[in-house]
Amino acid sequence: MSRIKNKVAKDIITFVMLTVGTIIAAAALECFLIPNTILDGGVTGISIIIFKLFNIPLWLLVIVLNIPFVFIGYKNLGERFLVRAIYSMLCFSLFIAFFEIMQPFTDEILLAIVFGGALYGLGVGIVIHFGGCVDGTESVAIVISKKTSFSVGQIVLAFNLIIFGIAGFIFGFDRSMYSLLTYVITFKVIDFVSEGLEQAKAALIVTDKGTDLSKEIYKRLGRTTTSIRGKGLISGEKEVMYCVLTRIEVYELRHIVEEMDESAFVTILEVSDIIGNHIKSTQNKKVFKL
Repeated sequence: MSRIKNKVAKDIITFVMLTVGTIIAAAALECFLIPNTILDGGVTGISIIIFKLFNIPLWLLVIVLNIPFVFIGYKNLGERFLVRAIYSMLCFSLFIAFFEIMQPFTDEILLAIVFGGALYGLGVGIVIHFGGCVDGTESVAIVISKKTSFSVGQIVLAFNLIIFGIAGFIFGFDRSMYSLLTYVITFKVIDFVSEGLEQAKAALIVTDKGTDLSKEIYKRLGRTTTSIRGKGLISGEKEVMYCVLTRIEVYELRHIVEEMDESAFVTILEVSDIIGNHIKSTQNKKVFKL
């Protein structure tokens, strides 16, 4: 019973924080960035461009354009990701519609860039930290990353640079450069709140069920693990599983471990650099860098 109560409490906290994150992100967009024609990257950036050109409601564009990205994320990250992503995007769209009737907080471009970028990064960072998603670009970037030598951060950055370039031709390159500056601020805040996009993460899992865990991690995340024999002073013989993964996959890893072995001990480590090759998926029959 206590296990069920703990799970329910965790789920409640998760969805409350997803709601808080989407409120902050939507407010940043509608009260700082959009009124000053400052774009976000990803699907949201594309939605803003279409909204500015054709006056189609932004909240509707955010939902419709994210549908294929959410499906891709579901195929690679599982049902939990799908539920959290749909909830986050619906909340995000709802609050965009709510905040669009409010007057902009400032028309000073520098204030809009700094405060809008920081608040948007804070909101998105909270959502990502609790396993949600307001923009499906990253889920697609993970799929591409597994099949190429590019990191998730590099793919997202390249995608956003294309969007900002297009925006430059439409709205003027000053707005494009403002948007890029805002993106840098947003990226840094997301990095602080949700532990980084560009950097990989490493998980050390001390468990009695190493083989089962390894198979489940590979099945759900497409990540291989390295098994090391360990011995605890009190617990005795253990398996220590080492796995390198991305930020967005950390949340799902926690659930996998909780499901497979409640007694497991997990440590998430920062990875500042990777030297050599890391196998992402044997299905591709190649060795790729993370």
